Formats: sequence, structure tokens, C-alpha cells
Amino acid sequence: MKKIAMAAGLAMALGASAAQAGVPGYAVNSSDTIWRTSFGECWHTSSWTQEKAVVGCDGVVAMNEEPAAPAPAPAPAPATMADVEKKFALYFDFDSTEVGDVSNVVNYIGSLASLNSVKLVGYADFIGSAAYNEKLSERRASAVAAKLEQAGVDASKMSIGFMGESAPVANCTGRGAELIACLRPDRRVDVEIMGKKRMQ
Repeated sequence: MKKIAMAAGLAMALGASAAQAGVPGYAVNSSDTIWRTSFGECWHTSSWTQEKAVVGCDGVVAMNEEPAAPAPAPAPAPATMADVEKKFALYFDFDSTEVGDVSNVVNYIGSLASLNSVKLVGYADFIGSAAYNEKLSERRASAVAAKLEQAGVDASKMSIGFMGESAPVANCTGRGAELIACLRPDRRVDVEIMGKKRMQ
């Protein structure tokens, strides 16, 4: 009973203090200072409403003050760069320098953060003279370089080499069309790309 009476007396005192201080809705002490909770919040009386909020309490700021700006979002972690190397092979018909689709090469180069180099090495099968095949492999590498340049690849990053028939990969027997079809892997340009890729 004694505790209930003390609590009631405190509530009445708070209400009277607020009324005497002319701060409707807030409990004040004898110095007309609004009481605050242990969390720093202004102490409301039972008559408090949002319309009675005063400067310094309940998020109200003075007219010449600006609300605190929200903390800036943390900057994203910088992307790191990694050296990458990728190889492609472009194949040719017999005795041909006509370049097929190079979109896979161009798209890969376009995905890089920076391009260091594109090395092109031409090859030929063993049908025909070695001298002819050497020139043919050179023309194939040059044709690929021209097509890549037309697609927007920096020509200054490209270098050309040729091996003629000296580096075969196919193991073929037979004659005529069957032999020509089997030797297709030897009629190629190897494309080696060096660059930097953005890694998250």
C-alpha cells in the first residue's frame, strides 16, 4: 500500500510540475528543466500528445537547425584485377584464308578490364609444298588480325606468327576428301589473349 501511495504522489507531483512550468505534456523539475529517462528521452505526462512536442524532445529541432544527416553508406569494396590468359582456335577450309565467326574472341576481349596482347599463330596441313604452306599459314594469321581489327580490337596489341605445316596435331591416313577432312585441326590460327579481368 505504501508503494502505491508513493507512486500516486509522484505522478501527481509530475503533473503539477509540468502545469506550473508551462510545458504541457512534459514532466519538469523545480528548475523548469524537462526530466529525462535513463535513455535520454523526455518524460511525458499523461496529457502528452505529438502536437505538444517541444524543441529538444521527440525529434523536434529548432528552425535554424537541420536534422542530422544519415550516415553515408559504406563505399563498396574496390574491385581487384587479376591477370588472365585464354586461348582460342579458329579453323579453315582446305587452301583457304577465309575467316569464320570471331564473335567468341571479340566478346571475351570486350569482357576484359584491360587488354595486354593478342598473339596470333597460323598453321597449315602438310598437303602441298612446305614453302607454300608457310605462306598460307602467315596469310591466315594476317586475315584473323584484320577481322579482329574490323571488330574493334586494338591492332597495336596484336602480333602475328606462322608455323606452316611444322606443328601438326592431326593424325590422319587416307586420301582425297577423307584426308582433307581429317587434317582440318592443322588448318588453324591459334589466338592467345593476355589481359586483366576485374574480380569481385
